[in-house]
Amino acid sequence: MDTLSLRRKALELKKDFITMIYEAGTGHIGSDLSCTDILVSLYYHQLNVNPAFPKDPKRDRYIQSKGHAVEILWAILADKGFFEKAELKTFSQFDSRLLGHPNNKVPGIEMNTGSLGHGLALAVGSALAARLDGESYHTYTLMGDGELAEGSVWEAAMAGANYKLDNLTAIIDRNRLQITGSTENVMALDNLHDKWTAFGWHVVDVADGNDVERLLKAYQDKEPGKPTVIIANTVKGKGVSDAEGVASWHHHVLNVEEYQKAMKELDVAMEALENGK
Repeated sequence: MDTLSLRRKALELKKDFITMIYEAGTGHIGSDLSCTDILVSLYYHQLNVNPAFPKDPKRDRYIQSKGHAVEILWAILADKGFFEKAELKTFSQFDSRLLGHPNNKVPGIEMNTGSLGHGLALAVGSALAARLDGESYHTYTLMGDGELAEGSVWEAAMAGANYKLDNLTAIIDRNRLQITGSTENVMALDNLHDKWTAFGWHVVDVADGNDVERLLKAYQDKEPGKPTVIIANTVKGKGVSDAEGVASWHHHVLNVEEYQKAMKELDVAMEALENGK
């Protein structure tokens, strides 16, 4: 899929998951919006996965450590055919498979996640298993920047470098906001590039992590014998003006006026995209 198609797909999926959140009355809209372009570029260009064979042993593995941003993941899996799109209407309802965090009862989900700080360790295990089994699949994981305050992340980072897992790519959604405010006020993280370099990783900085073209280039930037971490500098709430850069939209539920405004803004963005603006 070319970059124009990826941008179009991102806008379409934003409308899908915002509607899910609005109708369900729950969700993590700001977190979803910041990582939409990351997941769209992964699932529609990079990942080797097939909804017809979700357990193919040759498939790439994706583990969403940032589990609370599940609404965009549900929208993508439905769009790609891992389950019927009509099931999105059941999100967060009683007895639904589509919970508020990834649930491996759903095809396309490798592991239950959402307890922050654990995804990288799971991804290290997946990549190491591929090595031991002589398989060529690649493992990807997406982390929120707030979860980097967890010590388990850095234990996993040491292990990934120790085992020289160049079949592992971690992506950090660096939107600089978490549920209680700025990451730099809660637990300062910078300089992230130097931290990960010191831990033995190949570090790729993406100045605009909401730019699919830059993300696609980043996925190709690897170094033999080292795991890769992509630091994607994103905007929390990207694409919805009321949400952009606002910590309180971490798990905000839209009222009818906010929902209608968001839909209109995304329609305008789609029109501008189609007109080449």
